[in-house]
Amino acid sequence: MSTDAAALPERNSYGHFQRISTRWKDNDLYGHVNNVEYYSYFDTVINAYLIAQGGLDIHAGGVIGICAESHCRFLDSLAFPAAVDAGLRVAHLGRSSVRYEIGLFAEGRPNIAAEGWFVHVFAARQSRRPTPIPAQLRAALSRLLVEPKA
Repeated sequence: MSTDAAALPERNSYGHFQRISTRWKDNDLYGHVNNVEYYSYFDTVINAYLIAQGGLDIHAGGVIGICAESHCRFLDSLAFPAAVDAGLRVAHLGRSSVRYEIGLFAEGRPNIAAEGWFVHVFAARQSRRPTPIPAQLRAALSRLLVEPKA
């Protein structure tokens, strides 16, 4: 697979990072992290940020985030026991939805191993209908908002 390195996101283009420990079970028979685990890393960095920075109450809050879309482009292998540095930024912040962009980097390595996006639609817990993003969550997401690409 030919990839234009100049077009790939760099570490410094993400506003938030979380280190995620890989687990023995993450590796597959080919000796690298299985593709489905990358989505788990996406979910982890997003939801940890929403809870810690946005005050999201995952157990009893009136608003929940529902995944509407996700995508991952695999660029290099990750493998246990190396940790993953998950970068997070916000590409679009709407009334009730947000589009995150995530970059996964092997611990201490400058080149991106995977990049992806993830769309959350915020919904009322009871009705599961879209609802405006609460102010505290919106403020936290705004801090990660990047300028649109030209």
